[in-house]
Amino acid sequence: MRDRQAGLQRRRGQEFEAFVAGAAGRLLHTATLLTAEPAQPPGSNERARRLLTASLARTYAAWDRLHGEDPYERTRQELAVRFARDAWRHHRPRGGVLDPLTPQERLILVLRLYEGVAEEQTAALLGLPVDRVRAICNRSVATMRGARTPTARRRAARLLKAAP
Repeated sequence: MRDRQAGLQRRRGQEFEAFVAGAAGRLLHTATLLTAEPAQPPGSNERARRLLTASLARTYAAWDRLHGEDPYERTRQELAVRFARDAWRHHRPRGGVLDPLTPQERLILVLRLYEGVAEEQTAALLGLPVDRVRAICNRSVATMRGARTPTARRRAARLLKAAP
């Protein structure tokens, strides 16, 4: 019996490690965009790393109960909810690409444009009306397109082009 449980735990760990190996880079980039921290030099996005670590820990805790649910989507959802709950900590500009935006604007812009989450899903996740999500997303895009410096405009254009 113990050998069977040890085997199941080992398989669970290997499956989760494979998931993290494939998804952690994109999820870390998403977290970095949300926290508006610079991604360079390496290690300068400490808040994003903590946010991602907590989200991955929550996904790992529920790993056996996912039953066909997409672990990437589950982790992204956890990341968004944790960020929204702690958004008051992410007001100060830190030098990231999305610095000009408020935390709510960053969250909606990243979910909609970078992650490709539908308006309806974003609205349901955040508890907002679909029209409000659409308005905030449009305002965020306009803000980023009207960024003050040429460097900020180029970075915003790259982000908006990279969106799926």
